Amino acid sequence: MPFGGEAWLLTGYAEIKQFLADPRFSSLEATEPDTARVTPLPLRPGNLLTMDPPEHSRIRRVVAKAFSMRRVDQLRDRIQDVVDEQLDLLVARGPPADLVASLAVPMPVVMISELFGIPETDRERFRQYSDVFIATTAHDAAEVDRSRTALEEYFQELLEQRRSCPTDDLVSTLLEAMNTERLTLPEAARTGIGILMAGHETSLSMISNSFFLLLSHRELYARLVAEPSLLPTAIEELLRYIPLRSTGSFPRRATEDVELGGVLIRKGETVIFQRASADRDERVFTCPEKIDLARRPNPHLGFGHGAHYCLGASLARVELSLALEGLLRRFPDLRLAVPVDEVPWKPGLIARCPARLPVTW
Repeated sequence: MPFGGEAWLLTGYAEIKQFLADPRFSSLEATEPDTARVTPLPLRPGNLLTMDPPEHSRIRRVVAKAFSMRRVDQLRDRIQDVVDEQLDLLVARGPPADLVASLAVPMPVVMISELFGIPETDRERFRQYSDVFIATTAHDAAEVDRSRTALEEYFQELLEQRRSCPTDDLVSTLLEAMNTERLTLPEAARTGIGILMAGHETSLSMISNSFFLLLSHRELYARLVAEPSLLPTAIEELLRYIPLRSTGSFPRRATEDVELGGVLIRKGETVIFQRASADRDERVFTCPEKIDLARRPNPHLGFGHGAHYCLGASLARVELSLALEGLLRRFPDLRLAVPVDEVPWKPGLIARCPARLPVTW
């Protein structure tokens, strides 16, 4: 591994599901400095990504209320408004346009900011921090550490503000967790940062990659324009097929000797997995290299599995669905404005994502 020595790599679907459901692999122990990893620094302890049950389960129950199906249904109209606003701007400015800057970034950033109650004036600030936060080689350890510390301080400021003036947002939910679940101020801030990162970086990467995939295989975009009823299964296929990470997963460490896939993993050893490989496992998916917009069933691992299954899966699906539906409906002739191999990609980050996506119509 680039940092911290050696790790086991899991690639099979069954093996990864077993690993993700096995409590003998600890996320918390993977915060130790000697953990093998792809990032300059290990994640800090004290947030949902690095908690193990039962602490993880206890905090997750509180935070999950903000991402319930009822709450996501309430947000649907607001998501639709944001998509329509961005597409109106796209029409007004005319071609060519950059789909990343004009839709894939602003929509999830607005939604996660509103969920947290982050003022519009602060949104560019946390975007700059988050780009550094997810670096592999784009930034060094000192830069990553400064960014994490700045984000934590910002979240602690928000929590202190809500203490005197509570509102109906995720920061107030974290404040509730501090009061009812004995979460410390740094833990509440780190949990908020973890949700913030997953809530917009993953969504904007998924939306950007989906646009790129459909437009680089233009026949797929044309089929969805002609058959919009395929959109629900198409979204699941995009979630299966697209590798969102440029690297493997966040690491976990074995708390005892564990046999997995016929291999003995010793206590203290680090394990990572490659979800994109599992979702191309021919033992589970027929013709896994084919993009089948009507694929059923589709038991992909796009949102993980087990205790750390993505809290925001429902919200992410709605955001992707409404973004794609709006684009297909209003821009049936949309196409790339440059050759596929000239689309620029963001380098040196965990997230795999086009930096820009030039389009015309």
